[in-house]
Amino acid sequence: MEVIRKRKDALIEEYTLMAEKRNKIDPELYKKYDVKRGLRDITGKGVLAGLTEIGDVVASYTNEKGETVPAPGKLIYRGMDIKDIVNGFMSEGRFGFEEVTYLLLFGELPDINELNEFRALLSEYRKLPLSFVEDAIMKLPSRDVMNLLSRSVLALYTYDEQADDISISNVIRQCLKLIAQIPLLAVYGYQVLAHYYKNRSLVIHAPKRRYSTAENILHLLRPDSKFTHLEAVLLDLALVLHAEHGGGNNSTFATHVITSTGTDTYSTIASSLCSLKGPRHGGANVKVAQMFDDMKQNIKDWEDEGQVRDYLNKLLDGETFDRSGLIYGVGHAVYSISDPRAEIFKEYARALAKEKGFEAEFSLYEKVERLAPEVIAEKRKIYKGVSINVDFYSGFVYKALNIPEELFTPLFAVSRIVGWSAHRIEELVNRGKIIRPAYRSIAPPREYVPLSMRNVEVNSLAGNL
Repeated sequence: MEVIRKRKDALIEEYTLMAEKRNKIDPELYKKYDVKRGLRDITGKGVLAGLTEIGDVVASYTNEKGETVPAPGKLIYRGMDIKDIVNGFMSEGRFGFEEVTYLLLFGELPDINELNEFRALLSEYRKLPLSFVEDAIMKLPSRDVMNLLSRSVLALYTYDEQADDISISNVIRQCLKLIAQIPLLAVYGYQVLAHYYKNRSLVIHAPKRRYSTAENILHLLRPDSKFTHLEAVLLDLALVLHAEHGGGNNSTFATHVITSTGTDTYSTIASSLCSLKGPRHGGANVKVAQMFDDMKQNIKDWEDEGQVRDYLNKLLDGETFDRSGLIYGVGHAVYSISDPRAEIFKEYARALAKEKGFEAEFSLYEKVERLAPEVIAEKRKIYKGVSINVDFYSGFVYKALNIPEELFTPLFAVSRIVGWSAHRIEELVNRGKIIRPAYRSIAPPREYVPLSMRNVEVNSLAGNL
């Protein structure tokens, strides 16, 4: 058996070398054929692949000479500036996530009766099929909640007698149920993870009908169900700011791509969840929190800007933390001067930091926010401005709310499923073509070689199995 194991390991190593060699493409060829890698040009401008009325991201304007000029970032939901939306419900002392969900899905702000009916419908849908928690979550625990979310969404297909019906009315029903159910899947998934892999007590609360989405998440997550109003307000704000970000972000584009095939809602949302799981997309907020934990351990005096700057230089040089050469939470594919979500988040995060006694840590975040763009500009060629993004302060807020890191990205999914649902409906209403971009082959012509004429490997695994 040991011989077989060693041969297996040797084969995997051999396959790895072959795969790396045969799949490496000369970077100069991308320039030669004018390939927009990541569907973006070198300045970060995206390739126009579709039209949408749901959301927009504004980071520049065109001047009189036809030149693109960076501008403070704006996030638009159905034609409305996100800052105006947030100021609207905040000034009236209301939670905003359900209102924003209605707006993104149906294109209009609800009146008081419409909003109350919509909230009641979400509350009605905020339950899982009988025995689902035991059968799909407790009996199949996962070390990664995003993995569990994808699997659970696919499992819900089995409970839907109209699962493959892609009529607009049925898709709206499916999306509303998933929007209501994903918070439960995320929190229950974490509770089971903590029980089986961290030896903690398993506490499963039922959702409360009178609670908002944000309140229910905190209620479900905490064994004593207790939370302050400010905590619920901050979590609600996080959900609002993450709900939509235009059609071009990776997971929402995946929603369009998968929807264009004509497949079912559950498969589509599961695919979007898989996209969001990646650390270069939804998983970035975890990296920010981990980076700051490492920073606090390695900087003796958080007030010393020189020490902070030295640490940031080491990050860029790949000498500390995960040695990736990245400062997480700084920079964005579209925004250059500012990310409006980060600006909004920061002001409310300041209040939370004061309530929780995290002022010193918040001050460190502010120093990094100011110094990181300077350090990056000194070391690297920048084609557009660099600023912090929403992940920068969301990790801080989640930590202050005592939310475990395992739920950072799932909470992003709890929010972004609203945008995914809106874009799925939009794709279906407009019945576009299947999305199929082009790839240019650069493989040289080769002749097929008969098996008998190829080199023979004497040390074969096949004979031992």
